Amino acid sequence: MLNPRYLVHTYPDLTALNQAAATYWVEQATQAIAQRAAFHVALTGGSTPQPLYRLLATPEVANKLDWNCVHIYIGDERYVPHDHPDSNYGMVKACMLDQIAIPPENLHPIPTQYEQAHDAAADYAEVLSSIASKTEQVPELDLIMLGMGEDGHTASLFPGTDILQVTDKTVAAVYVEKLASWRVSMTYPTLNRAKQVMVLVSGEGKADILAHILQKDSETLYPIQSVSPAGEMHWFLDQAAAGKLDQSSS
Repeated sequence: MLNPRYLVHTYPDLTALNQAAATYWVEQATQAIAQRAAFHVALTGGSTPQPLYRLLATPEVANKLDWNCVHIYIGDERYVPHDHPDSNYGMVKACMLDQIAIPPENLHPIPTQYEQAHDAAADYAEVLSSIASKTEQVPELDLIMLGMGEDGHTASLFPGTDILQVTDKTVAAVYVEKLASWRVSMTYPTLNRAKQVMVLVSGEGKADILAHILQKDSETLYPIQSVSPAGEMHWFLDQAAAGKLDQSSS
């Protein structure tokens, strides 16, 4: 049986997945703008969301939203300049942001100009604190987008790294030894206060780990299993990634 705290949506291919994800994204934005006059969303990096970002930037989708009310954040970042090929923000900018009419002041990339990644994390924590309520130190983002690696990591929360134990910061720097690189990432306190979380997963290479994670009685072994938002957690899967769910949860 699938874990009841997850809302799992499976689609036959990536085209159908991205269309459904775009519809959900626009619905969340429209609802937040109607209720609070602003939509605060954290985007994810990697290759999986790129078609979705391109779809959101098409006129038929982008024209449904008032981008003056949309604020874009980045869930995690490789500690490289924004014009570097590995930059998550650079990818989002090329796929989506350069094609839409969003005010520059509504874009909130993780800074990477500091000598130390820890200083960048502290800077970004200040950015997030500006949208937190007066009674709460942790911001309540309307939507946080996540991906998942084949090792169960999400954002830059990798197995065996110190950031997994951070509970007193909304953003932290982490050195990922197996990648020999520094990252800056939102932490569990920030992820778990989100109104909504959407996880995009595709490809048969992630089918085994998904079958484990989405089981009702699976033990917490992978970083993504510690994501438990205040609101709903939606998993958007293509059939290749979801291929072993029935067998594992029957």
